[in-house]
Amino acid sequence: MPSTAKQTADAAAATDVVALRPSDRILERVKRLHPKRIDLSLGRMERLLECLDHPERKLPPVIHVAGTNGKGSTTACLKAALEAAGYAVHVYTSPHLVRFNERIQLAATDSSATATPIEEEELAALLTECEAANGDNPITFFEITTACAFLAFSRHVADIVLLEVGLGGRLDATNVIDKPCLTVITPVSIDHVQFLGETLAEIAAEKAGILKPGVPGIIARQADAAQTVISRRASEIDAPLFIHSSGWQVEQTAEGIDVTVDGLRHSYPLPSLPGAHQIANAGLAVAVLKNLPDFTVDDAAIAKGLASTTWPGRLQDLRDSRAARHLPEGAELWLDGGHNAASGAVLAQTLEDWAQQDPRPTWLVCGMLNVKDISGFLAPFKGHIEQLYGLAIPGEENTLSASDICAGAASAGLKSQSALSVIDALENISRQFVDGPAPRVLICGSLYLAGSVLAHEQDLVKTPGEFSG
Repeated sequence: MPSTAKQTADAAAATDVVALRPSDRILERVKRLHPKRIDLSLGRMERLLECLDHPERKLPPVIHVAGTNGKGSTTACLKAALEAAGYAVHVYTSPHLVRFNERIQLAATDSSATATPIEEEELAALLTECEAANGDNPITFFEITTACAFLAFSRHVADIVLLEVGLGGRLDATNVIDKPCLTVITPVSIDHVQFLGETLAEIAAEKAGILKPGVPGIIARQADAAQTVISRRASEIDAPLFIHSSGWQVEQTAEGIDVTVDGLRHSYPLPSLPGAHQIANAGLAVAVLKNLPDFTVDDAAIAKGLASTTWPGRLQDLRDSRAARHLPEGAELWLDGGHNAASGAVLAQTLEDWAQQDPRPTWLVCGMLNVKDISGFLAPFKGHIEQLYGLAIPGEENTLSASDICAGAASAGLKSQSALSVIDALENISRQFVDGPAPRVLICGSLYLAGSVLAHEQDLVKTPGEFSG
């Protein structure tokens, strides 16, 4: 393991390289234009877009995606299937894991290729344009960078835009699209309570804010409290809904998945993204594609898309990574950015499903932000793991300490121990291995932590950025 001094020197050198990127300097500057990191409102966004001559009105058809869990995975499935059908697709997601450029993916000019992150030179130029248009007026990081994405999308040819909400929906900076071709709401659960409300009904009301009059809304399976609120809002504004169970459903079969839409059954291979929860996300994506007006995405394209979808940081297999070299031969290493109670439940269920097929001693390596419900996230893992290693997320001022993570683990009934870093945790796990099946390790608890792990794999330091808002 490298010495602390060498780690510090390496990090400093990498930071110097990052600082040379013009976009990073601009991103750091615009973060200082508003005293709050997150301040949900549409007024500042509307003012800036007017100064930029309304790029949001010059976009191809938009699919607007909100929800608590599964937004990114569903969007990734949609992208893969649409591209398999030959369409050019722009994609806007957040947060980024390593580089900010990941958030803005521009459609490929070759119909056989895929959308790729915006190039540094263009990103810096667009950010400069947005900064100049905004002046010294208050604007949040997410608002000005969303305006940058709209500018980019308005200046590059594409057939469709996949637009993921940053936080909530009703007052999210993306919610300036007056007439998307479809809206999508993935499962709603408790998260971001300091911004969206403390109850499921309050949070669902914020998510339902993306529904638009006359625009079909494709709705994932929801808890009753959330569905009631979503349906009420749709009725108030006359937005037709296509709801799980009544409009569409998905089930796993021996060969893959069956998705039934409007009474017609369609069979596809299992999605490439691992975990039972990805079957639900894939089913939602199919329901969206089958209701997409003026586009033809046949079953062959959907099957190809589902089988080839990638989405980093969501049960990402790291067995061939540099980090995995710190584990015994044959060990499994997985990375996931899930950070709320609902994602903890699906991750724990996935570990249980894997244990039924391939029993191994299982460890968690966990870091979380101090605004998250750590006990709620960790409680579902009780009985499924040997031990948890808690650590502070590198470079994040709002991280929980290693001891805080361990305290949360104890309250969830989990055995735990502090670690100095991910590598320190992996090496501790390796030292405990004697014989028998090689261990299975899941690094989890935060997309910030996932980003730092992937940055390590690329010998990089994460660029400046915020989650949303």
